[in-house]
Amino acid sequence: MFRARLLYCLILASVSTAAPTVNNSTLSVAASPAISSVSGSISSALSSSVSIVASSTDVSATSGVASVAPAFETAGAASDLPNDPAFQQGSDVTPEAISGGLGATLIAPDDTVIDQQNPDILAPPTTDAGTVGQAMWPFALSHNRLQSGGWARQQNVDVMPFATAMASVNMRLEAGAIRELHWHSTAEGSTVVTAVNTDGQVFADTVETGDLWYFPPGIPHSLQATDDDPDGTEFLLVFDDGSFSEDDTFLLTDWTAHLPKEVLAKNFQLDISAFDHIPAKELYIFPSTPPPDNEQPPSSPAGTVPNPFTFKLSQAPATPLAGGSMKVFDPSVFPIATTIVGTLVTVEPGGMRRWHPTQPEWSYFISGQARMTLYAASQNARTFDFQVGEIGYVPPSFGHFVENTGNTTLQFLELFNSDVVEDVSMQQWLALTPPALVKAHLGFDDATIAALNKTKQFVVGPSSS
Repeated sequence: MFRARLLYCLILASVSTAAPTVNNSTLSVAASPAISSVSGSISSALSSSVSIVASSTDVSATSGVASVAPAFETAGAASDLPNDPAFQQGSDVTPEAISGGLGATLIAPDDTVIDQQNPDILAPPTTDAGTVGQAMWPFALSHNRLQSGGWARQQNVDVMPFATAMASVNMRLEAGAIRELHWHSTAEGSTVVTAVNTDGQVFADTVETGDLWYFPPGIPHSLQATDDDPDGTEFLLVFDDGSFSEDDTFLLTDWTAHLPKEVLAKNFQLDISAFDHIPAKELYIFPSTPPPDNEQPPSSPAGTVPNPFTFKLSQAPATPLAGGSMKVFDPSVFPIATTIVGTLVTVEPGGMRRWHPTQPEWSYFISGQARMTLYAASQNARTFDFQVGEIGYVPPSFGHFVENTGNTTLQFLELFNSDVVEDVSMQQWLALTPPALVKAHLGFDDATIAALNKTKQFVVGPSSS
């Protein structure tokens, strides 16, 4: 379990500050993929239904108008079977692969603990269908790299192939330990953060639990744990490239170990003896003396950076919502963060975060329990369960929801490979669509359509029914 001092951090992992390359079809619907892709598929289904019905209906000889049954009637009504989780996630029950009258008991030995943690995988809801990639990964299954002074474990396409656009690292530093001076070809706590940009401008700041830092590609920087907490610090690094590997970082000591000392002496205009003690190999994470409070960088003729690399999300006010709250961070409040933005979300028991992204979405679950169903079009949908320390990933244009299935407040961090936080609400979409079209698709009556909320709901509370 992660302790309360876990920090959140953004790091970008692309060669440029542009978002990862996507195919032309994705780009063509990027402005509003939910409306473009979903309405297109509904239109196709409606056309085929009408043509079938029209071929078997009588045509009035006097009016020439066909009497056509509503399209939704030709497909039959969706099932009313309850699709709550088959059992409470993490409960001490004997899990069985039974849902909606389907399935059977387990006979052979099984990993009961994993089954108990994933009721919607062992006994999926009847609405699941087709194939969707593995959209959940627990850091607990990531290989851990142990160092003198801390450790690091990562998630990328090697362990989660579905997450093609984003990767992450969970890192721990003991008090005073340093994540050595380094930079990434891609973009990225109490933790001291230092950096120098390409103009020689300097930066240093101390971030606390719940704060953010962000480094564009190629900005040299370092991280060091303070001793404000005797245990040091633990944080998340998130990158905008699913193939990023923490093992491929450009490290200062690895670089100097692979340069002739004659070259180093010439570059720094120093006597070669100045390099007698450089390490023979990379240090990566290593112990050191804790930094002083409010450490400042050396003065630079170029001054300090124009936009800070940190953002005090812990101090930002949350927006209260019907079923929880949200804190949004994007370039409007954190100008340097141009390729990863996001929200810190809370959802009360029984509430739900509903949303349809227009860019890749990476989530990390901080507290509580949740389930998420991904709808991938063409009759493909799959449900996943989440608990503390697990990662979720949603590709662009996949409809989905995050529901609090536990008895305590759910909190999770959702990050987007973009420069803007945006979404399309299904309810708002239907409320602002001509009623006749909604009736033709879903069979809603006038009272139901009138009850639809025309204002976007980001987090909703428990159902009133």
